[in-house]
Amino acid sequence: MAQDKRLVVDIEKQFGAFHLQIRLAVGTEICVLFGPSGAGKTQTLNAIAGLMTPDNGDITLDGAAFFRRRNAEATVNLPARQRHVGYVFQQYALFPHLTALENVAYALWRRRDARQRASELLERMHLEGLADRYPAELSGGQQQRVAIARALAAESKVLLLDEPFSALDRAIRERLHQDLLALQTEAQLVVLYVTHNLEDAFAIGAKLAIVYDGKVEQIAAPEQIIRHPANANVVKTLGIANLFEAQITGVTATGVQLDWQGIKLEAATSQGYEVGATVTAYIRPEELQVIAEIPHSEDTTYNYLSGTITRRQAGYQFHTLRVRLANAQEIEVAVPASQSLATLADDTIRLALAKTALRLLPPVI
Repeated sequence: MAQDKRLVVDIEKQFGAFHLQIRLAVGTEICVLFGPSGAGKTQTLNAIAGLMTPDNGDITLDGAAFFRRRNAEATVNLPARQRHVGYVFQQYALFPHLTALENVAYALWRRRDARQRASELLERMHLEGLADRYPAELSGGQQQRVAIARALAAESKVLLLDEPFSALDRAIRERLHQDLLALQTEAQLVVLYVTHNLEDAFAIGAKLAIVYDGKVEQIAAPEQIIRHPANANVVKTLGIANLFEAQITGVTATGVQLDWQGIKLEAATSQGYEVGATVTAYIRPEELQVIAEIPHSEDTTYNYLSGTITRRQAGYQFHTLRVRLANAQEIEVAVPASQSLATLADDTIRLALAKTALRLLPPVI
């Protein structure tokens, strides 16, 4: 089986009014499941681990079925203990009365070399000096390392992590990300990692799967998704600002002309659109450039906007401005932190937007 399709999930499950319908394929890599609460991310992990039974579909690893329920085929549903899937929870789920070594060895109780193997796993997670400590004597980051070691104890080929580092501070999360990346490469694991933190998703994920209302809306490299989201659901899930609807007023050889409640814009796109249609568009805040004056001559490269600054917020990499445009709509503008907010003391602001940076989204099907 191709490397990019080691773990294949194609399942459905009805939970009252909520319909889970997940289709994704993951290789030897870290794939981040990203989406709002209640989107179906944890239920997807539970189905893979064998803690939830789908109504129908398939879950396979390297071609071998964990689960299969199709009308014309015999049902397969391996018990969780036979799937050899490691699962790491947000709250660690360690036994408080067992030491770090004993917590890891507990998953190996059938093996004669359980303690030796547990020691090796703790060493791999940089915990070799803490084997005799109880969970209450460990920091949050150390407890999560123990939880990962225990998840790997059963020679797991698949590692599932559900919001594993969300309770930890940023510096500890970054160190654990590096540990996890090294571990995944060393052990050649298929990793599914659930998070609500987009920064974490970009730091850890080779792929990003956007889960919205029980479906995978898009799965691709993080940079591909942020630059080319598949639809408005992906944009909303990522929290991308400046999403709006506009009407197509003209189609030319160089692009599409739009009317956004009285503001004329043009998007450089080769896609086929019809005059009179309503489309969803968005503008990334960092692609709006602050300029001194709007040129008087015709420009085939940029759209120009002007408005009033309603809010200023300083930031580490970017300052954020809220700007009310002539059509009474507000947009977000990201200004590099190298530019002092003092230079934007005047409430009036002029902006340039490359026509190639105004993106039109395909409709949600």
